[in-house]
Amino acid sequence: MTKHLLWVCLLTALPSAGKHILLERTLDKSDFFPGTERKYWVYVPEQYKDGDTACLYMAFDGVSCNAPQVFDELIAEGKMPVTVGVFTEPGKVRNSRREILRYNRSNEYDMTDDRLALFLEKELLPAVEAITTPDGRRIRLSHKASDRAIYGASSGGIASFNIAWQRPDMFSRIFSAVGTFVSFRGGNDMQAFVRKTEPLPLRIFLQDGTKDAWNPLFGSWYEANRMLESALQFAGYELKCDWGDSGHSGARAAEIFKDVMTWLWEGWPAAVKPGITSNNLLEPLLIPDETWQHDDAVRKNPNKRNKYDAIYPDGTLAVRHKDGTNCLWQYIIDENGKESYGQRFYWLHTMDNTPAKVGPMAFDANGNLFVTTSIGIQICDQNGRVRGILRWLKDIAWPVKTIWIENGAIRITDARNKGFVRKMNIQQPQKGVRPKSQGQG
Repeated sequence: MTKHLLWVCLLTALPSAGKHILLERTLDKSDFFPGTERKYWVYVPEQYKDGDTACLYMAFDGVSCNAPQVFDELIAEGKMPVTVGVFTEPGKVRNSRREILRYNRSNEYDMTDDRLALFLEKELLPAVEAITTPDGRRIRLSHKASDRAIYGASSGGIASFNIAWQRPDMFSRIFSAVGTFVSFRGGNDMQAFVRKTEPLPLRIFLQDGTKDAWNPLFGSWYEANRMLESALQFAGYELKCDWGDSGHSGARAAEIFKDVMTWLWEGWPAAVKPGITSNNLLEPLLIPDETWQHDDAVRKNPNKRNKYDAIYPDGTLAVRHKDGTNCLWQYIIDENGKESYGQRFYWLHTMDNTPAKVGPMAFDANGNLFVTTSIGIQICDQNGRVRGILRWLKDIAWPVKTIWIENGAIRITDARNKGFVRKMNIQQPQKGVRPKSQGQG
């Protein structure tokens, strides 16, 4: 975004007061955001002991919300665990004369891809863990998602949500203030992903005000946040919100920051658990606490592919993927095997504004099409609409090579020929049997 949002930064890089250390550092290279440099700050509380493993608080746009002083109080009161805070600026690209040629904030924060999460995982947080404080304490961060919270405001708000959404194995606790869930770079679609995707183990606090519309060209920030609230409630998330009449400002987030942190860390060290979705396609399929498991028995797909990517159980319809499109083509197949009336029919989601990366697919007994994609298995109804998304485990290597449905489970093999199985309330199709019609919808 623009200099209009310099209020977000509220940097306190001066020598810190209180029972903590606040270190300033610079990261001057990145493979994920080439040419960028950025300052970041590391808060280390008095209670952190050398060699211990600390919880993590990650924040964007520098030090804000009087966080170091709030953390001093909450840690002393036992209302949050011993936590190391990392506060980063967005990247800037400069020339040899130190002139800024590119502001990278919107590119890093507003995108709904996984680059910022990878930047944290592979570059920024390892740099933090290489730090030794002036008094000799080495920084060690917990890698458990339930030991990690993330915060941002405006574009930093959607960044904090998207990172946890992309990588729930990295962060479980989210505070998004005046988040930019509007049509900058795909943020307006986040509520749709929440409704369609199986619930993730996230605890979320949203804040915004009715006067928030930084630039109406892109939509209403407040309405977008309320739509996300509705989607999160529908999908069964642990959620708390603060709605007022404020505008696009970090003032309200600072006012409620101590209460928000207290709520986010409530129940720690117990892990955050996923809720139960109201999605009427997903909910009947999902079995509580069942996820992908390694399956050494899986070696080959019994449903060998031919010139089509999938064939309807009774053989009357066929599906084919064509590169360069987010649609799958459907064909009518007559009793002699002749195809006709091909149309772009199944429409798939992407999160990185690139053509969908599509792998093998299979029908279930209800005529729903299970399509392997880079973001997970997208489940399309008979009319070609994605109504559910099953997420991959981190250790499933894309591209997936095979998928089939049998014995109340989905089975796949990944790029390394490793097998995975997920038990679900699902029935394998019966050859020659046409599924019951879902109507025109």
